[in-house]
Amino acid sequence: MDEERTAGRGVGAPDRAPRGPWGRWVGERETGGGLPWRSTLVIAVLVMAGTGFAARNQPDRESLDALGRALLLLGAAPLLFRHRRPVSVVFGVAAVTLVYLGAGYPYGPVFVLVAVACFAAVVHGHRTAASWALGLLWAVHLLLSHWLYRWLPPAGDGPAPWGQELPAGAFAVAVLAASELVRVRREQWAQQRAERAAAERRRADEERLRIARELHDVLAHSISVINVQAGVGLALLDADPEQARTALTTIKAASKEALGEVRQVLATLRAPGDAPRTPAPGLGRLPELVEQAAAAGLTVTVTSSGPPAAALPPGADLAAFRIVQEALTNVVRHSGSRTARVEIAHGPARLDLRVDDDGPATGTEAGGSGNGLAGMRERAAALGGTIEAGVRPDGGFRVHAVLPLSAEEAS
Repeated sequence: MDEERTAGRGVGAPDRAPRGPWGRWVGERETGGGLPWRSTLVIAVLVMAGTGFAARNQPDRESLDALGRALLLLGAAPLLFRHRRPVSVVFGVAAVTLVYLGAGYPYGPVFVLVAVACFAAVVHGHRTAASWALGLLWAVHLLLSHWLYRWLPPAGDGPAPWGQELPAGAFAVAVLAASELVRVRREQWAQQRAERAAAERRRADEERLRIARELHDVLAHSISVINVQAGVGLALLDADPEQARTALTTIKAASKEALGEVRQVLATLRAPGDAPRTPAPGLGRLPELVEQAAAAGLTVTVTSSGPPAAALPPGADLAAFRIVQEALTNVVRHSGSRTARVEIAHGPARLDLRVDDDGPATGTEAGGSGNGLAGMRERAAALGGTIEAGVRPDGGFRVHAVLPLSAEEAS
């Protein structure tokens, strides 16, 4: 029973009502600890009025007196708790219905009470309980109609025709089938809600990672240049004021560029649907990167092989620039070498990047978050590429990136 209840609730928010007419009618759920008063009241009124009309066409049954109406109300009252205690409600309503029929009162809308109780039980995952309740109701009704009628009102009543049992069975099957259909739809709605929520969380996580990578790469490179130039300026402030002035000019230019890129990244948070005001950096800005590295005291040589593509896909172009930028920043921070080599190999479906320095590692604390290599790997992995970074046998350090150039991204 517990397994059925769990399966019936589905995935996602189990206490929410399905949308549409079913959710506003017999599928109405209590909110804020309340009870489905409105739907229960409407059902009770309809059953009372409908039974009154049905009684006119059944003169052989007992007239609908105060006791009969009280039984109808007694059968409708438990429906207030059909979402909290569906099993107890379905068996309770079935029992009251049997008492009503055993007392000889007219057939008719009384079975709506059983249908609503079964619907609630099945929707909440209690299929077995609903089936047992309907089965017992049908079996006891057979006893009442074909064997026990002699001792029950109305007086002089005869056995019911066996032909009416087929529609009664069909009604029970229809109630169970309709309830199961609604239960399945509820599960589908809940699963769709859960999938949409998971997709939103994934998009938010991916956007946070993208912004974190951009900010890390921009700030790490610029702050490294500023740190080196500040040290040069302090060391030469008295001995060579002109060189110190050059260092301060480099600091100003690097900080201005960093502020511009940070503003561009943060602007996407304020207006994510707007197009960026400036194009994203790419390998076309590699000369600027070389100049900034030179200002930090690092000599960079760039070589290119293979026929370059007319225009790289935007994602690959940005990732390539950021990988080279981060690799050169790591050379400035961690390597005793003052030279670095950047090799770019263009292929028809891939772009190979290799950044080498001759080392050795300085072993000094250079600051930073320590997420540079992780960020490079994330950028490459997002495009389906790879990153290999490690110490060469001769003591230098190499970063080798392979970025696929997919046609889908290029379009």
